[in-house]
Amino acid sequence: MSWFVDPLSSEFMLRALVGGVLVASMSAIVGTWVVIRGMAFLGEAMAHGMLPGVAIATLVGLPVVLGAAVSALVMSAGVGIVSRRGRLSNDTTIGLLFVGMLALGVIIVSRSRSFAVDLTAILFGDVLAIGWSDVLLLAAALLVTLAVATLFHRPFVALAFDPRVARTLGMRPRLAQTVLTGLVTLAVVASYSAVGTLLVVGLLLAPAVAAGQWMRGIPATMTLAAAIGSLAVLAGLLVSWHASTAAGASIALTAIVLAALSAGARAVVTRLPSVSTQKGPRAHTA
Repeated sequence: MSWFVDPLSSEFMLRALVGGVLVASMSAIVGTWVVIRGMAFLGEAMAHGMLPGVAIATLVGLPVVLGAAVSALVMSAGVGIVSRRGRLSNDTTIGLLFVGMLALGVIIVSRSRSFAVDLTAILFGDVLAIGWSDVLLLAAALLVTLAVATLFHRPFVALAFDPRVARTLGMRPRLAQTVLTGLVTLAVVASYSAVGTLLVVGLLLAPAVAAGQWMRGIPATMTLAAAIGSLAVLAGLLVSWHASTAAGASIALTAIVLAALSAGARAVVTRLPSVSTQKGPRAHTA
């Protein structure tokens, strides 16, 4: 068992594990709704659209997470304004804002000769450098996410299945959509400085997709997604330790592999005679 115990005996690996599990738990809550609502592109755009804020914050010496938060809020507000007042679809609006923010970030970087940027750190962060202050920030973000998701559970369900019914029942689907976008923003920003952009997107989508193969209820899907995401964090850190690979990339790839294995296992199970009547995707219930 030394292959398992030795890595976790190091404090930096323990901090990485705790921080990664917190990110996985928060991502499971938000990611389940992202998958149900088909908002994967928004999550990816939000993660990569933070580059201008990150660049400016680095240049002026402000906390990177503050710059990331400002960029994410601009993206979020822009999507909401253009979608309500324009004739463009959400995907088109998100795509235009995403490319615009990313281009602006590249321009800021290219205009500053003194700007030194580590692309790997932006994409995958440095999960092994997580401090206890980062852990506290992630824990606070998880508590906020859990509280908001619980409070807006019924409006989110109504929004996911029929926005017109939600409006008829007085559940204010537009507000629910705004709050859900805010949760995606919170998850991305809170996790960015610790795990980078690609790992955030990976943990938002892969565990939720894997859990959705087996669970019908939304809370159950979130719980299983959190467990799968946590397993991906643990396995990815162990692979990184023993194979000397990038920790963030190892976690992200492990999460994708688990999603693929889950889909493959589900396909095998549905072909068994005893469950042949359960073919097709499962519908989520509240």
